[in-house]
Amino acid sequence: MTEVWDPAAFKARVDEVLHRFVAREADDLTAVDASLGPVAEQLESAVADGKRLRAAFCYWGWRGGGQPDSDALVRAAASMELVHAAAVVHDDLIDDSPLRHGRPTAHRALRAAVPRHPRAAGAARSLAMLVGDLLMSLAGQLFVTSGLPAAYLGRARPLWASLARELVAGECLEILHTGAAPDTAASLKVIRYKTAKYTVEQPLLIGGALAGAPARLGEGYSAYGLPLGEAFQLRDDLLGLFGDPERTGKATGDDLRGHRPTALLAETWRVADAARRERLRALLADGEGGAEEVRALMRSLKAPERVEGMIAARVEEALRALDELDAPPAAVAALTSLAHSASTRLS
Repeated sequence: MTEVWDPAAFKARVDEVLHRFVAREADDLTAVDASLGPVAEQLESAVADGKRLRAAFCYWGWRGGGQPDSDALVRAAASMELVHAAAVVHDDLIDDSPLRHGRPTAHRALRAAVPRHPRAAGAARSLAMLVGDLLMSLAGQLFVTSGLPAAYLGRARPLWASLARELVAGECLEILHTGAAPDTAASLKVIRYKTAKYTVEQPLLIGGALAGAPARLGEGYSAYGLPLGEAFQLRDDLLGLFGDPERTGKATGDDLRGHRPTALLAETWRVADAARRERLRALLADGEGGAEEVRALMRSLKAPERVEGMIAARVEEALRALDELDAPPAAVAALTSLAHSASTRLS
């Protein structure tokens, strides 16, 4: 790869790694028994799409540490996308989301695999849970078989434990806060642990650790990665309610139907008077049926604009951290580009 960042070329490299690796694993699974075919299909479906941002952050964490382009590193970076695929399958299961990338989510698609099961919906959910578990296991397998020296992999191993722990903590926090009175600080904590860390900060730190980067560079990666990861999820919250389903590939209103503790909802609640809070409470109880009125209420209280302001502030903070980053110019340029693409996307 040249010093000029080419996101499409990088995505193609990661896609090739993921599709080949998961296809082999799917074949091995169906070799156990042909009836596992639908489960194997969901493994492959889980990695069929994606922007590959997490792999990109891992790659540039490595390059920022002064290391050259490396196919082995791309394989290691691709494992970040398997972590994401696992998280998505589990998240869709927890939230009972119907669509992802315009296709039925794993637990919905797998209902067709158990037509005679006495509790078909529950069985499909169990199958989806196991798909997510296997994807997480495969992430570790791809990482350790990437071809990087064992000493390099050893430097990054403690970060894997942090990544898994913090991702689970964030998902648990979201569940624990769902249904509680909306609170912006609590919502931002969920965002930080459920998404921000494993999307930006941890891939950067893992790439840097693989490269043998000094602690100071890791501190710079965190100063950049945490606010940018939060901006990424805040954008996702806006797209989840105000985005175009044709672009996002997800059903609008999922967050409302699930009463998820988003910052968008928390900011609406924070500035609403007693009458509007009471109406909002009733609309949330109504589920998706009240989504249009909730959107109108949010707009009237300028909650989307406030969340846009939160996004802009965090991107600015991340870019300021890049100004202080002691990394090669190519890495700084790529991370600048990634900051904009992660925070201004439409899907």
